[in-house]
Amino acid sequence: MTDESTPKAAGSREAWITGIGLASSLGEGIDQHWDALQQRTVNADETTYAPYIVHPMTKVSFDAQIPKKGDQRQMEAWQRIGTYAAGLALDSAGIKGNTEILSRTDMIVAAGGGERDLKVDAAILNAEVQGNSAPGFLNERLMNDLRPTLFLAQLSNLLAGNIAIVHGVTGSSRTFMGEEAAGVDAVRIALARIADGKSDIALVGAAQNGERQDLLMLYEFSDFNLKGKHVPVWARDESHGGFALGSGGAFLVIESKEHAQARGAKPFARLTSVVSDRARRANAGAVTTTFDSLWSNLGVTDKTAAIITGATGAADITAEERAFLAKHPGHAVRATGTAFGHIMEAQFPLGLALAALSISKGALFPPNDTAGVELEMSKPPTQIVVIGAGHWRGEGMGLVEAISA
Repeated sequence: MTDESTPKAAGSREAWITGIGLASSLGEGIDQHWDALQQRTVNADETTYAPYIVHPMTKVSFDAQIPKKGDQRQMEAWQRIGTYAAGLALDSAGIKGNTEILSRTDMIVAAGGGERDLKVDAAILNAEVQGNSAPGFLNERLMNDLRPTLFLAQLSNLLAGNIAIVHGVTGSSRTFMGEEAAGVDAVRIALARIADGKSDIALVGAAQNGERQDLLMLYEFSDFNLKGKHVPVWARDESHGGFALGSGGAFLVIESKEHAQARGAKPFARLTSVVSDRARRANAGAVTTTFDSLWSNLGVTDKTAAIITGATGAADITAEERAFLAKHPGHAVRATGTAFGHIMEAQFPLGLALAALSISKGALFPPNDTAGVELEMSKPPTQIVVIGAGHWRGEGMGLVEAISA
């Protein structure tokens, strides 16, 4: 294992979460999401891509955050979702349109590899199968069928580019790839830069369009997809396991305490630490052991701290996570995958967003579980641990805390 934890150095600057942008199958904005969580809402589509299940993106007016139709047209769906959620985060933080602050706001995005053109793929494969492909056929089709604008739309760093163009976020920019682990490291690096004084304010997040046949096919190769009927994450097992892909975007504005106070920003919560690692998953129990190590480095002091996890429902890894959770029976647990589906790179930022929102509301959202893993929490949470375990690789934890008056 390679430990990439980020210890909180003595004298380092506090980081506050001052903006939250959410768009998903449950709605848009923090108010709609909080209401949906209170009502235990689940919007899962079991028919459109049957036997596979997806959590489809709610209908939004992209014009509200992406006013130019030309900008919208050149984006893929996941980029529109991400740019929209980023705008919501900037609005939430009160810096939307503030050129002076946006010009020095750093941006760290976790992104996938873009979407396939299914018609082109099908035509090429059919020609190959039917023996109609002459020498050079593949190169010819790629050059003729993929226009430059379409090819550029596949590039992962275009989400950050579109956010910069649409919202004017023009500080430094970084894009991480690597599925769930990229979401963890995006936040980890943002926190480290703020703590070390290299950054005052950052926009961090990710987005995914889960309503994609090519993505479902990709994950079906390794039998990761949940099939047939939607059930809560903790009710999934070897006979009915896997994840239901979700569409959504989750972005955070994170800034130093001093910077937030200077502009009179009201924080949701403090982001205290983020730690990450990569277990050797060929060894049984490695993920559980890694979680034990991450927990010990996180700085949890509240024996009743809540836990929000992006557990996928993939049988082997989720079983190891449950083994870890069994060692901490006093902690109320919530799995985001039940209501939101699995949104890959955005799953960890989503957990942090919900943790900060819960702390600001003075209550953890209610359980949504039939297996008895998630329990009620009556007192206001002061510490919430966010857990991320990639369906294939990568583990991480973050600690979100209330800010004392």
